[in-house]
Amino acid sequence: MKPSNGSSTLVLTSNVVRKHEANILLEETKVIDHFFCKRAGAILLFGFFLVIHGTGVSQAKLLGQRDAKVRPRGRIACYASATLRTNFIDPENLGSHGYRFNWSEKNGIAYTCRAGHVDVAHVRKNVDWTAYLAAKTLEKLGKNETAFSFKLREPSLYFVQLAYPENWKDLSQADRENIAYDISIRLGQYLTYTATTWHEILTWYGYKAIGFYPEFPSAFSWEDTFSNVLGIRIGAMALRDAEHGFNEAVTLALDRELEKLGVQPRVTAIRAAQKVRGLWFSTALLFCVDIMGRNFDIGLDDGFVTPWIIPSVSGCEGTDVQTYPVPNLDFLSEYGFSMKLEIEPREWEKGKILRAVYPDGKKRKKRIEPIVHFAPIMDRIKAEAAEKYGYDVALYHSGMVAAGDLNGDGKADFEDFVFLTSHWLEDSNDFCP
Repeated sequence: MKPSNGSSTLVLTSNVVRKHEANILLEETKVIDHFFCKRAGAILLFGFFLVIHGTGVSQAKLLGQRDAKVRPRGRIACYASATLRTNFIDPENLGSHGYRFNWSEKNGIAYTCRAGHVDVAHVRKNVDWTAYLAAKTLEKLGKNETAFSFKLREPSLYFVQLAYPENWKDLSQADRENIAYDISIRLGQYLTYTATTWHEILTWYGYKAIGFYPEFPSAFSWEDTFSNVLGIRIGAMALRDAEHGFNEAVTLALDRELEKLGVQPRVTAIRAAQKVRGLWFSTALLFCVDIMGRNFDIGLDDGFVTPWIIPSVSGCEGTDVQTYPVPNLDFLSEYGFSMKLEIEPREWEKGKILRAVYPDGKKRKKRIEPIVHFAPIMDRIKAEAAEKYGYDVALYHSGMVAAGDLNGDGKADFEDFVFLTSHWLEDSNDFCP
């Protein structure tokens, strides 16, 4: 099916757009643009320059003007477990991406040789939030505003404070526009990744988007964080694609990136999940799942997220693991900007999180700074995973390095069969509503 084009493009400023020669017909809301970026190494604030190619026009695109005013829609994700509720997807039939509802769009779990399981719904969510927050940031920069706030689907509020370089108003209009465009995309990635990581933290502490349905089993499940990083990566690619509308650019980039990761047929994704039954997940009754395989790597140690790979998957022999960098704010100094991000939790679970950040109740604040407080929060979560729930993350992950070695003794033997059987027999409904 042919991917759908995005709607009218968002023009940075009208004075940048120039009409084509008379032999090229311009549509009412679309122009052909060529955006070339050059790094000016000797000049700190002149990061990117607009180069007008021939008699063409130059224009930068984010979301359509209508879409930029609408928060991204929700999508239903699922566990990467071989259980009834999991939708394993055919990578040859992902359909066309839709920022708004699109019948052809398909979501579910895929398996890739270089990144393990990927939740396509998580990918698409992060794509759209990257675009939305990039457009919001660009709007604020265009008005020289120094503060704004936003929220995702949870009650938590995010507060952004921006500091501009002293000579910002001395720069040419074109330079300000191109710097603002680059900053907007990269901040869109940073804000989205931070917010989706915060969602994982909230669900770990018991937050339920739907009041009766527990989301704890999905908090930091082994495929989530890498899927989020893949989403912000694809989102930035689509926003920098000058040849296609946003939805079409996402559709193309998603197919391209999954191919690079070595995406496998649907049946392989199912078989891969079955290999870690009793080790990374277990089931009770029909719909209750206990996820033991939790990937708490959000990039705090080395700036990269490393996915969990299931070894000895047919068709994936000899492939390397693909790590992706997480976004940071270092790039802002290249332009003389700085930014402060705070989160004000407003969920019932906020007390548990704030106590982890501010042990002294007398000095407790209402907000946290992710760049400062995510590290102690994650340390607390990892400790709870081992002490409260008995999750041995190191075993769940590294124990699968040797094909069939489930009990971590360095060899595949009858003891591994006993280990796996014992996990099946220990399935419980502790995490069921």
